[in-house]
Amino acid sequence: MRIFILILLVLFSVTGTFAQKNKADSISRLLAIEKTDSNKVTLLWNMANVCNIYNPDTAMLLSREALDLARKIKFVKGESMALGIAANTFVKIGNYPRALEFYLQKLKLEEKRDDPGNMATVTMNIGVVYVYQEEYRKAIINYFKADSILTANNLEMLKYNIALNLGDVYNRINVYDSAFIFFNKSLGIAKKMNDVDLIGASMVGLGHIYLKLDSDSLALKHYTDALGFLRAANDEELICEASLGLAKLHEKLKQPDSSEFYAKLALNLAKKDGFLSFNLEASTFLAAHFKSLQKNDSALAYLEYSQSLKDSINSKERVRESQILSSNEQLRQLEIAEQKRKASEERDKQLQFLFIGIFIPGLFLITLFLSRIRVHVRLIRVMGILSLLILFEYFILLMHPYVVEFTNHTPVYEIMIFVAIASIIIPAHHRIEHWLIDKLINRKSNYTDGKFNVRSTRLKMKKPSD
Repeated sequence: MRIFILILLVLFSVTGTFAQKNKADSISRLLAIEKTDSNKVTLLWNMANVCNIYNPDTAMLLSREALDLARKIKFVKGESMALGIAANTFVKIGNYPRALEFYLQKLKLEEKRDDPGNMATVTMNIGVVYVYQEEYRKAIINYFKADSILTANNLEMLKYNIALNLGDVYNRINVYDSAFIFFNKSLGIAKKMNDVDLIGASMVGLGHIYLKLDSDSLALKHYTDALGFLRAANDEELICEASLGLAKLHEKLKQPDSSEFYAKLALNLAKKDGFLSFNLEASTFLAAHFKSLQKNDSALAYLEYSQSLKDSINSKERVRESQILSSNEQLRQLEIAEQKRKASEERDKQLQFLFIGIFIPGLFLITLFLSRIRVHVRLIRVMGILSLLILFEYFILLMHPYVVEFTNHTPVYEIMIFVAIASIIIPAHHRIEHWLIDKLINRKSNYTDGKFNVRSTRLKMKKPSD
């Protein structure tokens, strides 16, 4: 059963690939002149989304660049978008552990953003990845979790997809009563939506269940009805699936002509559209079909063809494994580079803090020195105020990371804490400012008066007369 997911939103034909490359070039030109970082993140995401169709490696690099930039500027929405396209790219190349890693990061972010629609979408996609990894129980848990999020927030989006996916996974583990319930549920939703493609998909699922339960007449009805809806929707992938179901059913009913007709229908569509798995399934079926009819030449031809497909699949599997290794290495290098960049930024930050920490006492010493020499009182006042301002701002700067971490980046809580700090600091600042300035000015006045008094005393001294 084909899984309806929101991981890859659109599938493009080969002829559409060139259009996508042109679109990527256009985005690249916009990116070159864009000045705003948040807009750059969005453009990088768009470009990665386009490149994902024909060049997953480039898409991965672009998504990582978007992710790093979004995190640097604290653009949370952009970070979520980048995590999503990175996960989608890893799904495309078959690197499911990495895809799962990025989806889980995205889920945590969406939970912080409290966006139930996105939370449900990501959770469902996590379930799909578990299906790809054949971890069906975990897939079911995530599908139900996604559904509960939607129900709790009165959202209807994805209800069909989740129901169909649950029907599919229960069918995979041969729990037919549950599969039947959820395929029927998806069919009801599809009929309310009046979507012929979705109606056809649900009917194909039900056809599979009835076939396995030996309800041949019901299987025939659902497969046949499904074909009508799917042809109206021009969904050739699911037409292949329904046709193969009918081929198996007619083979079971000892109707070889009909069985051959539907198997060849599926095979021809699979060849035309590049559905490799359906191509292999149909050719393997026809090889066995003709062998049972003792048509050895036809059986051998389809057997050889199916073997060539297996070789092609094995070759693609090796390419996929190579892509996985390559993507893991590329990601490792990117992570190393990002760690070095962060380490460099942290060193620069520490050096700046050190400089400020040295500068503030130095400024106080300069102010103290000025209070001892003949300069205008206004300069001492300004220097004293400036020293205190820098000191208090330095204190707030030191506290800011701890406040942000404590509040979990919640602006309302951050404001409340900083207001509380300000309510303490501002009165203290005024008190200390007045005390310090008065001390410095009095110190200068006393020092100056003393100096002048000594000088005047010396002028008044007379030599003793003989």
